[in-house]
Amino acid sequence: MSVTAQRLTVSRASGSCGAEVSGLDLAAPLDARTVAELRAIWLEHGVLFLREANLPPARFLEFAGLFGTPVEYPFVRGLDGFPQITPVIKEPHERINFGGVWHSDTAYLERPPMATMLIAREVPPAGGDTIFADARAAYDALSPGLRATLEGLRAVNSSRKADASKTREDRQRERGAVTNAEVLEGIHPVVRTHPETGRKALYVNLGHTAHFEGWTVEESKPLLDFLFAHITKPEFTCRFRWAPGSLAFWDNRSVQHYPVNDYHGHRREMHRITLQGDVPV
Repeated sequence: MSVTAQRLTVSRASGSCGAEVSGLDLAAPLDARTVAELRAIWLEHGVLFLREANLPPARFLEFAGLFGTPVEYPFVRGLDGFPQITPVIKEPHERINFGGVWHSDTAYLERPPMATMLIAREVPPAGGDTIFADARAAYDALSPGLRATLEGLRAVNSSRKADASKTREDRQRERGAVTNAEVLEGIHPVVRTHPETGRKALYVNLGHTAHFEGWTVEESKPLLDFLFAHITKPEFTCRFRWAPGSLAFWDNRSVQHYPVNDYHGHRREMHRITLQGDVPV
């Protein structure tokens, strides 16, 4: 099959982050130029949206592999035959959703994933949107004094905090590679420098960040609470409304996300792939 360059159209999702890309034919192989163009759009906007991706599992995995190395999620078993694809499901009778707080994916790992792709398989008739927050813009908006203070701090990120946050993440562990008894911790800079763009971003999140290194939880709480609220201010966010087959591709080094839990009584099924990252610096 021949491979030709594709003409892409980019529409900003908000003034801060997010871009919707159209004109992309995912049924055809993507040439290197198109992949490079998509990556540049993604790096600039933090999260990229494709409305009608409609990728079956094998093609979804292949597409993700154009941008990095798919890795398995430690707490939930992947799809049969596709262990790197994690099913994210909320049934009609359930009240708690998966990852249902603001977070950056698996920040408690030594090498958190650089990126996440999520594709919708089944969505409720209304609700179930995902909101994204630009941690780069949030950093830029801080005073020089606070930026200087944060530059010298590191934070402890723990998988245990997901339990306290009451997300579905902890209730599915029997299906994954990590047991309930195991706690994963990653200590990372509070201000992270992007390895590809050089931009700085705040790298603390409500879902996983427990306290500053060398500080108690009580001492850390006031400043962390301020940062959690600051990062997620409306002016730093964009919102994506899902439809079956739509796909979001976000940079965990630049943005955080929040799945809105407003569709009780309806089923929602998504498939997720995370891409291997490096040690935050």
